[in-house]
Amino acid sequence: MKRALYFLPLAAFFALAGYFGWGLTRDPSKIPSALIDRPIPEFALPELAGAGRPALSTAAIKGEVALVNVFASWCLPCKVEHPIFMRLARERVVPIHGISYKDKAEDSRRWLADLGNPYTAIGWDFDGRVAIDWGVYGVPETFVVDRTGTIRFKHVGPITPEILDRQILPLVERLRRAS
Repeated sequence: MKRALYFLPLAAFFALAGYFGWGLTRDPSKIPSALIDRPIPEFALPELAGAGRPALSTAAIKGEVALVNVFASWCLPCKVEHPIFMRLARERVVPIHGISYKDKAEDSRRWLADLGNPYTAIGWDFDGRVAIDWGVYGVPETFVVDRTGTIRFKHVGPITPEILDRQILPLVERLRRAS
């Protein structure tokens, strides 16, 4: 019995090593979301005053296939992906709704004035409570929402041309054809 106690730390070590080894095989960019295939949360955010767009709410998103992008002026990856959203808005590919996350209103307004405003509607989530309901881990995050208001896809991190062309736009087209 005493010999078995000597092997207990060794067994615990191998169990932990196996667990961490399995974790290293996982793709860190694929953060699971419990909200996929579920309705978007009920919310109503105030408008980002001075941004020239209406406020964002659950009702504003339902009824069309759309993207919801969570951004902030202090987010460098948001600046990297922003030209892609500007192109989508210019070409009217898909409506994009924005959630300004934990940002000062004047900073978000200035950021959009400098880089352009691709959003159909913008909600100001000054304290991050709505983002928590959406399951946001950080910015940027982008969601694809179908016409019924169901989340069909979530991307954590900046949208790249590859992600847009290989994942998001084909999904948007499938969702449009399905309804």
